[in-house]
Amino acid sequence: MKMLHMPLLALAVMFSAQGFAATAQQEKMTACNADASAKALKGDERKAFMSNCLKKSVPPTQQEKMKLCNADASAQALKGDERKAYMSDCLKKK
Repeated sequence: MKMLHMPLLALAVMFSAQGFAATAQQEKMTACNADASAKALKGDERKAFMSNCLKKSVPPTQQEKMKLCNADASAQALKGDERKAYMSDCLKKK
């Protein structure tokens, strides 16, 4: 019986550790769910609300912004100070 406890404990720790690193999508789901509950939506109304809420764009992470801005700067063949200025401006906007 004690041999069964260790693998179960290991699984429990693994799953609980994943809970600490919530993704942007999980955070969006939590926020949409809270909004739907606050509006007391049920059934088809709740499904439609959740679908629409989750479709709204999630802002890009800093790393995603960097990739997009870098690709844009490369496409424009920017170099040196021009590139630096563009990257700075681009990262502030997105």
